[in-house]
Amino acid sequence: MDEPTVRGEAAELARALERLRRYVEHETPTGDAERNTALAAELARDLSAAGAEVEQIDAPGVGSHVLARVAGREPAERPLLLLGHMDTVWPVGTLASRPFTVRGDRGEGPGIYDMKAGLVVMVEALSRLRATGSAPRRPVTILINCDEEAGSGTSRGLIEREARGAGAVLVLEPPLPDGAAKTARKGVAIYHLTTTGRPAHAGIEPERGVSAIVEMAHQILRIMALADPARGTTINVGVVQGGTASNVIPERAQAEIDVRFSTAAELKRVDAGLRALTPVLDGAGVEITGGENRPPLERTDGVAELYARVRAIAAELGFDLGEGSTGGGSDGCYTAALGVPTLDGLGVRGGGAHATDEHIVVSDLPRRIALLVRLLERL
Repeated sequence: MDEPTVRGEAAELARALERLRRYVEHETPTGDAERNTALAAELARDLSAAGAEVEQIDAPGVGSHVLARVAGREPAERPLLLLGHMDTVWPVGTLASRPFTVRGDRGEGPGIYDMKAGLVVMVEALSRLRATGSAPRRPVTILINCDEEAGSGTSRGLIEREARGAGAVLVLEPPLPDGAAKTARKGVAIYHLTTTGRPAHAGIEPERGVSAIVEMAHQILRIMALADPARGTTINVGVVQGGTASNVIPERAQAEIDVRFSTAAELKRVDAGLRALTPVLDGAGVEITGGENRPPLERTDGVAELYARVRAIAAELGFDLGEGSTGGGSDGCYTAALGVPTLDGLGVRGGGAHATDEHIVVSDLPRRIALLVRLLERL
C-alpha cells in the first residue's frame, strides 16, 4: 500500500473517531428529552451535510427521532432502511468517570458500543459516498430513534411504517462478540403477576388467613415449568414483592416475569399457559397482565438470503462475516415480524454492552464503514 493511501486511511479514521467523540460526549439516557433532542439535532446536521433530506420528529417526553432519506440511482426500487438509536442506558454524569478515550485499539465511553459507533458508521458511509461522487443503488431511509432502550414506545409505529415500504432492513446495532451479524434474536415478553389472599394475625389467628406469598410461591413453580430452553424459551421471575409485616398473613404479592422466546409459536404457548393460571389455595386469587414487548427476529428464508448477499460483499473486502443469534431484542425484531428481510448486528465490534467495560475495537470501525458503503452501492 503506497504512502498517500495510508495517509488517506489514517485521516478517514481520525475523522470518524472525532465524530464518535462528539456523539459519545452527548450523554443521552433514555427519557432525557433535552439531551436526546440535542444529539438528534447534531445527527440531523451531519446527515444533511452527507446529502440526506432530514426531519426531526418530536417524541414528547423522550426527545426527537431522526428520519433521513437519500435518493438512489434506481429510484423505482424499494428503499433500504437503516435503523439505529441514540439513547443509552447510562445516567447523566457517567462521562465524568468514564470519559471518551482511545488507547491503542480500544475505544471507551458510555454508549460507544451500544450504539453510537453504529451511528458513526451510518453517517460516515453516506459522507464517503458523497465525497466520491457515488450514490446508493436504491433509495435509502435512515431512522434513528431516541427510546430503543425502553422498548421504542414512541417510535415503533414509525419503524413499522417505514419498514412496510422497504425492500430490506439493516440494523447498525453491535455485532456478536466475534464480529458476526445477528440473523436471529429472541423476542421479549413482560408479564405482571398479582396474587391475593386474606390478612390475619400470624400469631393469634393464622388459620383465618390466606397467604398471597405462599400462593405466589406455588404460581412461580408453575410458571417456571413453562420454560423450554431446548426451544429457546427461557423465563425469569426477576422481581417479587409482598406482605406488610412479619406478623401479618400477607394479603397481596406481585411479581415481574421476563419471557424470552425464539419463535412466535413459543410465545403463544407460554402466553396461554400464563393466562390459564388458577389459584392453588382456597380463598386466593391470581391475576396476570402484560404480554409481548418485542417479537422475535426469526431466521426466515428472506433473512438468510439477505445475510448471504451481505456476507459475499464482506468477503470482497477481505473478511468473513459470520452469523449467530442473541437473547436480546432490538428494533430489527419489529421489522422482521412484518416479513421484511432484516439483518442485525452490522455495527462495530467490541463488548460490554450495558456494562462498565463497554468498548469498541477501533480497527474494526473503518472496515464496517467500508462494508456499509459497499452495501449501499450494491444491495
